[in-house]
This record gives sequence, C-alpha cells and structure tokens, in this order.
Amino acid sequence: MDELLQWRGEFPILDRTTYMISNSLGAMPRGVYEGLRSYADSWAERGVRAWEEGWWDMAVGVGDKIAPLIGAGPGEISLHQNVTLTQAVISSCLDFRGPRNKVVMVDLEFPSIQYFYHEQRRLGARVEVVRTPDHIRIDLDNLLAAIDETTLLVPISQVLFRSSYIVDAHAIVERAHRVGAHVILDVFQAAGTIPIDVRGLGVDFAVGGVLKWLCGGPGVAYLYVREDLRAKLGPTLTGWMAHRNPFAFETGPIDLRDDSFRYLNGTPHIPALYACQPGLGILNNIGIVAIREKSMRMTARLIEGVRSRGWRVNTPEDPSERAGTVSVECPRAYEVCRELLARDILVDYRPKAGVRVSPHFYNREDECDFTLAQMEEILKTGAWKKHAAVVTHA
Repeated sequence: MDELLQWRGEFPILDRTTYMISNSLGAMPRGVYEGLRSYADSWAERGVRAWEEGWWDMAVGVGDKIAPLIGAGPGEISLHQNVTLTQAVISSCLDFRGPRNKVVMVDLEFPSIQYFYHEQRRLGARVEVVRTPDHIRIDLDNLLAAIDETTLLVPISQVLFRSSYIVDAHAIVERAHRVGAHVILDVFQAAGTIPIDVRGLGVDFAVGGVLKWLCGGPGVAYLYVREDLRAKLGPTLTGWMAHRNPFAFETGPIDLRDDSFRYLNGTPHIPALYACQPGLGILNNIGIVAIREKSMRMTARLIEGVRSRGWRVNTPEDPSERAGTVSVECPRAYEVCRELLARDILVDYRPKAGVRVSPHFYNREDECDFTLAQMEEILKTGAWKKHAAVVTHA
C-alpha cells in the first residue's frame, strides 16, 4: 500500500494527465485556489491595511515553511522572484576588483547562472568553467583543483538539472572553506526530492525555488545565508525592505537590518507568496525521507524499463547519485516528447539529456510503465513523424 497516494486527490491535474514533469513545474495543489482567494479577499476588504496585517512580513515569514525542507532555521530565509536574482543579491555583497576574484563553476550548471556570472566579468570577475567528461557527472577532482586561494565564489547545483546527478557538496564546501572561498549551493532540483541540511554542510549560501518539486508555482525563490555571515555582508542590490526603519522614509544611505530582511530589496511579490504555501504545507506534512524512498523506487523502475528497451539512460544508475529525474535518450527524443505532450503525458526534453521523466510522491508506479510504453509505441508506429517538421534541435 502506497500511503503517499492519499495526497493524489489534492492535485487536480492528475485526474486528466500523466504528470511526470515535477522537475520543471510541480502539479498545483487544490489549496492554491483558496490561497489566492485569501490574497484577493485581503486586498479587497482590507486595502492598504493588508500590508501591516501580514503582507509586510511574508517575504521572510513564508520562508519558515521552506526552512525545514532544506535544514535551515526560522527567520533564516528571504524570498525573491527567481534564483538568478538571488545569485545577483549574493554577488552584490562581494568585490571582484581584488586579487581574490575568481568564480569557479561547472559547464553542467544551469545556463541562467552561467550567463549571470559571465557578465560579472565587467566588474572584475574571472570566470573559470570546469569542463566535464560527459553530460551526467561533474569531474569532482578537477573542480576541487580549480578552487584556489584566488577563488571568491563557487556557485554549484547540488543536483544537476540535465542528469539528476547528486553532487558531492560536502567535498566542495570543505575545499572552498580551506582556501577562503564562498559556496552558493543551488538546491532547486534537490529540495523536495532528497534530504538537505544546509546548516550541517556549513554552506555559505543556499538558493532555490518552489515551482518544481515543492509544488509552489512560479515567482518564489529562496535565499539562505549562513548565520555568522548574515549581518556582516551588505548587498548593493538593495532597497527599502532591507532598511532598518522603512516607513520612516529616510533619505540618504540605507541602514541595513541585521536579519534576513537585509537581503531583500523592493516591494515583494505577494500573490506568489500566497500561492506557494499549500504545496509547502503538503511537503512538510509528508516529510522528505518518505518522498526520497518512493522516488528511488520509481526512478529505479524507470531505469530498468529504459534499459530493457535498449535506450540510453543519461542519469546515474546508483541511487545514491541520483535524485528524482530519469533522462531518457531514445531515438527521435525531441519528437517523441512532443507526441507525449499531445497525449497528455507531461514530460520535457533537454538537449544532451533527452526526455526527462520526473515522477513525484503523487505518481503511481504504473504511470512510469505507461510513459515508457507510450514512448515505445510512438516509435513503433511512427507517430513522432508529425512533429519532425518543427524540429530545431541538433
């Protein structure tokens, strides 16, 4: 008996689709309707008074519902619009003009983060991208060797978005701290699939978002700053929410708060902060350990099914190295993905990965089998051909 399936009814889209795409956008909980209604009621009935009756504190207060899922404590998280902006806030705390100005990252990092740090070269950053031998694993030895006494920042994903490979964050943090560098651990693809302990790792910063495995929808990213750093660093990407007394409307330089509000800037995204809470509530109720146990079973089942069909798996087979996604490189993968979507089997395609299949706690195991069977049928019948004319991928 799969006890986690008791939550299936909380996600309306599961009644009409085979939803295997939580790595990209988690299914919407039914409670979001009520959450957004509460937001609308507050605005309609309380008007501007809603700010002092709860809205003002939400950009940190809602973070307390994320904290247990990544091993942070109350008040240790600030909420932003997306992960790229959290990286920008962190970067703005640092000075790339001195001898310690190197940013070390891997070529398997999510492109938006690579784009951001390459642009920091205008401010003096030296960016070293560590190449990897394949599209599945990082070369840990080469990465550790690149982190030296001139390194300022190491932005690294705990789970790689293409392959779902779990990076050895402990080794990276240990090496970076030995030479005086800071680590930004991106847990976007990890939170909600594997246990995370940012405090235990001693990581300097952790970032992520709620729209994937945390079923929180778009518009909410989170930033954790290690306790002993929180009041020491000062973002230049700042604004009135970070000011010690914002409603005094004082002119001149900012007087930064010492808590997590220090890392905020302008007016927060209130509707998204309402929408994300039902999913976070469900995840906290279930617990990550139970989700992880089920995830390992389902991804193992997928890998076995892929292998039996002679297709390539671009995800580690060792469950200790694998998070929640199985990347399947079958023939005509892009076109197969388009046909799956047309059949209401929701997956996605990424170059150098293939079809990413991502079951979550609310999926049944037979949905894993059904997805692969449909892929096989699409190839056998040539149903993929109707999508060939629009292919732009190599």
